[in-house]
Amino acid sequence: MSTYALSLSGLNKSFGPAQIINDVNLDIEKGERHAIIGPNGAGKSTLFNLISGLYTPTSGSVKLHGEEISGVPPHIINQKGLSRSFQVSNIFTNMTVRENVRCGVLNAMGQGYAWWRNIGSNKAVQERTFEILERCGLVDKAPLPASLLPYADQRALEIAITIAGGADVVLLDEPTAGMSHSETDRAVQLIRTATEGKTLIIVEHDMGVIFDLADRISVLVYGEIIATDTPQNIRGNEKVREAYLGDEALPEEVV
Repeated sequence: MSTYALSLSGLNKSFGPAQIINDVNLDIEKGERHAIIGPNGAGKSTLFNLISGLYTPTSGSVKLHGEEISGVPPHIINQKGLSRSFQVSNIFTNMTVRENVRCGVLNAMGQGYAWWRNIGSNKAVQERTFEILERCGLVDKAPLPASLLPYADQRALEIAITIAGGADVVLLDEPTAGMSHSETDRAVQLIRTATEGKTLIIVEHDMGVIFDLADRISVLVYGEIIATDTPQNIRGNEKVREAYLGDEALPEEVV
């Protein structure tokens, strides 16, 4: 089995004449926290969609733990151990917080809701659901309808659902977007705790979050990765500054 959790090789995606992803090559180690940054329109969401199976590459390869997953349906990729969140909260608002998480747990166990099955009596499901709620700081909100949660808690719930499936590779798409400074601080701690021992790939615009979480950073500009390195080296990379960040985006205190 590959030593890499995720490998992208010669990855391309075009929509008609528009080339969105251009010959992306990237290897991400197991257990690594890897950030993908870039200006609006750089292709970050398209890249996530290629990795998670929402899009099929025009050419190139996506491998999960050494296994080719290009063109594989998203639900199959999820079963193979990769899960993702989205920029917009993607939760079941008419269900309780506990029920949302329990859906992910049941899916991971190869089960689903059925009218004849008493889910409440399944000790393994209940224990796993409680463990995830506790890990994500949502135990006290478990009986509440998800629609009543504040925005930051809805994002926390989405992270809980994302990890509930037991995936060991987790993709988070702008998890702190729209949050206040204090909410962002809490979200960073949650992400660190919830993804402990997992491979994390994160798209995020808040550079404080990136420099706080990431082991390595890849910079995507016009569909191409122009640099992959440690946060310290990315901060000092003149090519990156010129293409995207700007001096003001990388204050000394985030290093």
